[in-house]
Order: sequence, then C-alpha cells, then structure tokens
Amino acid sequence: MKDSLPGFNTRAIHAGQEPDAATGAVIVPVHLTTTYKQDGVGGLRGGYEYSRSANPTRTALQEALAALEQGTTGMAFASGLAAEDTLLRTVCEPGSHIVLGGDAYGGTFRLISRVLSRWGIEHTPADLNDADALRAAVRPTTRVIWCETPTNPLLNIADIALTAEVAHDAGALLVVDNTFASPYLQQPLTLGADVVVHSTTKYLGGHSDVVGGALVVADAELGERLAYHQNAMGAVAGPFDAWLVLRGLKTLGVRMDRHQDNAARIVDFLEGHPAVARVLYPGLPDHPGHGIAARQMSGFGGMISFRLAAGEEAALKVCERAQLFTLAESLGGVESLIEHPGRMTHASAAGSPLEVPGDLVRLSVGIEDVEDLLADLDQAMTL
Repeated sequence: MKDSLPGFNTRAIHAGQEPDAATGAVIVPVHLTTTYKQDGVGGLRGGYEYSRSANPTRTALQEALAALEQGTTGMAFASGLAAEDTLLRTVCEPGSHIVLGGDAYGGTFRLISRVLSRWGIEHTPADLNDADALRAAVRPTTRVIWCETPTNPLLNIADIALTAEVAHDAGALLVVDNTFASPYLQQPLTLGADVVVHSTTKYLGGHSDVVGGALVVADAELGERLAYHQNAMGAVAGPFDAWLVLRGLKTLGVRMDRHQDNAARIVDFLEGHPAVARVLYPGLPDHPGHGIAARQMSGFGGMISFRLAAGEEAALKVCERAQLFTLAESLGGVESLIEHPGRMTHASAAGSPLEVPGDLVRLSVGIEDVEDLLADLDQAMTL
C-alpha cells in the first residue's frame, strides 16, 4: 500500500462518499431516478443524463471500489457474472483463447465453456501453480489468464506476481477473481494483475441481501473501454443495490477480522476430527499454497473446505444435519453457510476437468459466536 493512502477502513468508509453537497447527509443518497434534467441540449449536470450510463449512487460505489483495490477505474454490475461477461466480451473476440485456472468457480466455467464458446472463444484449464504447465497452456491467441486465489471451492492459492509475469510475456491480461479474499486481505493490482473481479454479493455486500458484481482495473485506457461496454451492454448495478454494497463496505474490515478468527477455531476443530480426511485452508502450514498466501495476503479468510473420510454420502449427511450453518449457496455473509459444491454451486463442472470431489463440504464461516458454530458442527458430524 502506498504510504500516502489513508488506511483501508478509512477508505472503505469515506472514498467516494463525501457528505451530500445539497443537504449535508453523511450517507450517500439512493438516487432512484432514470433520467436527469439537462440545462439546455447537451448541458449535463455532473455528467448525468440516464441511469444506465451513470447514476450518482453507483458512481460513489465505483469510486470506493477503485480506492480499496488501488485501481484507476471501478465499475459496478448487476452480478458477478455480468461483470465477467462484459469484461471477456470487451477484451476477447471470436478466435480468442482463455487460460482458465483448473479450480474455478462453476459459474465462470459455465460462462466460458458453454456460452462464450458458442461465440468462438476457446479455453484451456491449467494448474496456475505449475509455471511450466501454465506457459504450455498459453497460445498466440491467448488474451486472458483467469485466476482465482483463493479458489472456489478447493482453496488453492496462485502466485499472482508469477502468473502476471506469464500473462504479460504472452501479451495477455491477468484477471484475478478476488471474491474469496476481498480487498481487505489482498490487492491483486498491486501484485501485477490487470483486472480484479468481484461478486459484490459476497463479502463486499456482506449481508446476503444484494446481488452484484464489480471490475477494477489498473490501466485507465482499459477502464475507458470497459466503461463503454458497461453502458453499451447495460448490465449495471441499480442504485439501491449499489447503496447496499456501499453500506457493506463500511464494515468489511471488522467483519473480515471476525470471519477469520472464527474460521481459525473451526479449522482447529476439523483438523482433530476423526471423520475428516483433509482440511483445505490456506492458513494451515501444510497447505501447499500457505507460503504464497502468507506473502500476498494479510490474512487467510473465512472460507473452509474439508473432505469426509467416509465419502460423498457422509458429506451429504453433514450438510443436511447442520442447523446453525444454513444449507445454502453463496458465501461471505454475516451468517454461516454450509454446502455440497459437487451437487450445488459446482454442479455445472461435473464430468469436466474442473469437477470437484463428491466428499467435499464447503463452509462460509460467519460472525456468530464461535462456540455455537463449533457445537453445531460437532452434532452434524456425529454420523
């Protein structure tokens, strides 16, 4: 972080969120308007003419996102996948190639393999931690290396700086999905990434009450191209959704601290449980990406996956028996969630190189009292 920047929590509360000039309101208003009065033909007030193109509430969120990720331009979308689709249709064309991390979110895989493939875009899964395999996957037509770190749901860690070097040597962009870490724990643009993607539905919103997505870029010219397509394609965040994410940003730091503290206690519990074959968490010293995570992250996050020794049926039973951990998709909210990725969030990857193990359970650890969470897991895992 640059020494001249205010601290993270200060930026989260204030960046793009000055008190309202007209009223002094300290919270950004929800500008529920579709259009704006012009002072003569082409005489726009503050650059606003139509809310698909720009809305003051969305502008505030976009400025805050850029400040938190230390980028030049932030853009807010109707969902994370809307952000991904806009990005890939901007920087790719028919015949382009994408190198996709071998452990990627099922929705991203579905978008690239089943939607964009019909538009002539090809992809190759690759192990991002194997530099030789990564370089071998790159083609002359590669335009993007797509990286999640930590990954969903296997919690693998990619070396962002190394992956950026490979991408740039090939004339490609490095895109990092930073949803699991959040900008509180990791700022990929400072490590060489070109674009950061978020599902703002998750930790940034933080309360399971809004669906949204975001892009933040390092290069202002790329930001201009993406902003043009954001308007032209139209999948923008509405003003109330933008306001909800802004509200979530204000407490992101304190929430992430609690998510991580609870996760660490739960990892200790799972590590000692006889029903668990393996715990996947980058904070564990024996995690293969622990050293990289410790270097490029300021903490290890609130997501945990684990594998059951008794196999898939045991994993399903644990998910069904949990009570305080709600059986549900999504993640990053204040409440704890449990899911079976193979049959839920990653079902679209079944039968592909990105298929996840059937014995895998994923936890999104919330901010409840950790003793209650431990008791719930204890009873759920009494098989």
